[in-house]
Amino acid sequence: MRNYEIMFIVKTTIGEDEVKNVVKKFQDILKKDGAKNIELNEMGQRELAYEIKDSKTGFYFVITCDAEDKAIKEFDRLALIDSNIIRHLIINKEK
Repeated sequence: MRNYEIMFIVKTTIGEDEVKNVVKKFQDILKKDGAKNIELNEMGQRELAYEIKDSKTGFYFVITCDAEDKAIKEFDRLALIDSNIIRHLIINKEK
């Protein structure tokens, strides 16, 4: 298992409950594929440096976890598909 840091931005045009559902969904994706030590850091709503997908602000979240490549690839695949995720970045912290 490797240590990863995953940052993702959820759009602000959806309700607070929907934001929580999106975050829980992506945490569950990691858990289902065997990720351990999952820690969520909610950074709140922030203004984006430039407009992305017609959004000027977003809710920022950072997840740190120990995971296999399978869990990370599944997270990446589903984050690209989900219309509520504006942008995401996955960093392997061990390098």
